[in-house]
Amino acid sequence: MHKKQVLIVFYSFTRQTKLMLNKFIEGLESEGIEVTMQRLVPVSPYDFPFKSYGGLIKATIETFFQIRSEIKPIDEKCYGNWDRVIIAGPTWSYHPSSPVLEFLDRYGRDVCGGQHVIPFISCRAYWRVHNWGLRRRLKKCGAGVIGAPIVFTHLIREPWRTIGLIMQMRGKMVRKEENSWFRKRYPGYGHNREQRTVALEKGRQLARELFDRP
Repeated sequence: MHKKQVLIVFYSFTRQTKLMLNKFIEGLESEGIEVTMQRLVPVSPYDFPFKSYGGLIKATIETFFQIRSEIKPIDEKCYGNWDRVIIAGPTWSYHPSSPVLEFLDRYGRDVCGGQHVIPFISCRAYWRVHNWGLRRRLKKCGAGVIGAPIVFTHLIREPWRTIGLIMQMRGKMVRKEENSWFRKRYPGYGHNREQRTVALEKGRQLARELFDRP
């Protein structure tokens, strides 16, 4: 039987994408899928946490206008025939992150052309423009974008979700053990344990779908 192989190209700024991918990959590998990962590394990464609100605002404007971040060269292992390619990353100001956009500009056709690609999105809430733009760029690269994207949103309600994000970006998040008024409304940044369980099952589901293919 042909060994099923999946390439995952990803960028993770606050590690939320990577945390979800870890469980997704666990699901894939538990069903016998061979996974190859390529992390996108900016040449000049943003500070995390941001040193000032001015720096955060500047980054927000740059990402809204989809200004690219130069990335280090990808590995030769990315070039090949894959049963699926996963493009994973956070939503930045409604769009794919700058490193993902730079990857598609420089390597999209060579890596994704002729491949079946699935977007994997981690975001606060607003992922639909991200998904639309990513699918449009992938199709221009000659990729076949199939099915629905795999999306994980932050589950806490607004305005606490946005306030918490800003605090996290500035490194000012209150301690989890603190029994404060804000903590009761915002128990923590990012994705929760239940979502990681869903990511695990998503990986298993994709693996079963691949093995069911003729």
